[in-house]
Amino acid sequence: MPNTSNFPSFETTTTARHAEWMGLALSEARLALATADVPIGAVVLGPDGEILGLGRNEREAHGDPTAHAEVVAIRQAAAKLGSWRLADCTLVVTLEPCTMCAGAIVLARVPRVVFGAWDEKAGAAGSVFDVLRERRLNHWVEVFPGVREDECAALLRDFFGRHRS
Repeated sequence: MPNTSNFPSFETTTTARHAEWMGLALSEARLALATADVPIGAVVLGPDGEILGLGRNEREAHGDPTAHAEVVAIRQAAAKLGSWRLADCTLVVTLEPCTMCAGAIVLARVPRVVFGAWDEKAGAAGSVFDVLRERRLNHWVEVFPGVREDECAALLRDFFGRHRS
């Protein structure tokens, strides 16, 4: 049996990959600031790490209440794949998905979600609701919470601090 002690563990590799991917989502979140949208960003990645869809909140930019970062990224990924089924993909988002986005994730059959900050008011991946792991639904999602959580939360805290003062 080979000595694997010098190789990073699967968990370490996965954690590093999630942190790297979160950087892409954070870049999208910062772009939302240009249109005065809440800075939330998302990315859908294929099984090989290929970027299939990028999204940021565009509710203010388009006057569309469904234009959340996750929905925008899912739509783009589905268009690129030519299929609504996003099997073997990973969705990375800076904030815990809301109920609408969690529903879209389940319906698109996304198997994995990585998110940064928890949303204690509207989160649907474990804080207020847990739609992504609801056993009564026909699809369940593996959830990796808290990736670059402080950075994601600070972006939102700064945004709301400026808009509420």
